[in-house]
Amino acid sequence: MAFPDRIERVVEIAHPPVTVWTALTTADGLSSWFGEEVTIDLRPGGTARMSWSSGDVADMRIERVEEPTVFGYTWHVYGLPEDDPRRTYVEFTLEPVAAGTRLTVVESGFSQLPDDAHDKAFGGNVQGWASELGELVAYLDAA
Repeated sequence: MAFPDRIERVVEIAHPPVTVWTALTTADGLSSWFGEEVTIDLRPGGTARMSWSSGDVADMRIERVEEPTVFGYTWHVYGLPEDDPRRTYVEFTLEPVAAGTRLTVVESGFSQLPDDAHDKAFGGNVQGWASELGELVAYLDAA
């Protein structure tokens, strides 16, 4: 049986793409809805790091930057040991629509995982993206 390789979420946000882009690609923006402390070198090959008071850290490698429409990075697979080299790829696509921005988030690369790791990583990130995108919308609406 094949396991799902990707998570895809689409949300319409009542803000223009430039505003959503800033929330996705700047340290100030990301630290307002995703991580607590953020650094980012926004260029292909650059790195980003998000950390939380819990001690959790997410290190990312920037793979794609096409301002203001596409932002992509790779990051560690949730649930795997820190030294495991496998990564998933996350890509945000922003499309202007009458109401503001249609944001599509796709995270792929889960099919490389064995059964037990797939269940944890895929399930955790399905829930994680639902929560984080809700926080993104709340942050933008409050701004």
